[in-house]
Amino acid sequence: MSSFIFNLLAVFTVVCAAAVVLSRNAVNGAMCLLLALVGVAGLFVALDAYLLAFLLLLVYAGAIVALFLFIIMLLDTKGDERRRVAKIPLAARIVATVLVLAGIASFCARGRLPAPDAPAVAIGASLKLYAYQLFTTYLLPVEVMGFLLLVAMLGVIVLSKRFEGLEDIK
Repeated sequence: MSSFIFNLLAVFTVVCAAAVVLSRNAVNGAMCLLLALVGVAGLFVALDAYLLAFLLLLVYAGAIVALFLFIIMLLDTKGDERRRVAKIPLAARIVATVLVLAGIASFCARGRLPAPDAPAVAIGASLKLYAYQLFTTYLLPVEVMGFLLLVAMLGVIVLSKRFEGLEDIK
């Protein structure tokens, strides 16, 4: 039964994440992001990582999505309008394709990720051990995620901004 719930939450999360990308309305995209984060929190609960689920809901779903919604509402965007984005330069497409293919090739060459050595006490069982692991072993991934959130916030601002002088150019 637990594998059924896990698979159901995984499908729900993937569908909501796809809806974030495919949504034309910025507010609907932010709400789908909220649902995707709730699905990930549900996956954490299914894996008995209650602290991670709580932190994900508190920080990401509670603060980051609310920040995105405030930015969207502050910029007074019309949800159905979509500004035409210029074609992506050829060099950017090539670099992105090479990076994705290198990541896939690296993952296929290594196979499965190596299992970490099991500590004497589970990392999630003690908040002190969890914090130690978070700020020593996993410091770089946490900082990278913070940077990605900053880039996503800037992307929301740029995509939601109305440019006044563009009508005269066309």
